[in-house]
Amino acid sequence: MDGAIDIRLIVTLLGVAASIFGGAAVAKMRIKDLQEHIAEIHATLKGNDKRIDVLENQSSIIQQRLDILAKMNSPENLRRDHIAMAELTSTVSQLRKEMDHQLHIHNGKHIPVPNERAGT
Repeated sequence: MDGAIDIRLIVTLLGVAASIFGGAAVAKMRIKDLQEHIAEIHATLKGNDKRIDVLENQSSIIQQRLDILAKMNSPENLRRDHIAMAELTSTVSQLRKEMDHQLHIHNGKHIPVPNERAGT
């Protein structure tokens, strides 16, 4: 049977075709599952990127605040503030002494003052 198509050949070809179509259907389903899985991974990565951005922003804000506090408490600034505070304390102490002297001079008495000046 040269060149003749018999039933065996047809069944074999149908079997091969069925396995090809079956394999294609399975491959198509696997590809669809993989695409869904890739989409989930992409969404997860996007969420992680957003969280990382928020954490980096918070970290930079905390770093700026820490830098400000470090500058405020630098030895040079503390020295300047202590000198200013010592000067203020000294000035207040001196003013208090002068005020006590003025209160002592006044002694709670009011000298009567005439309504008109004499000799003018």
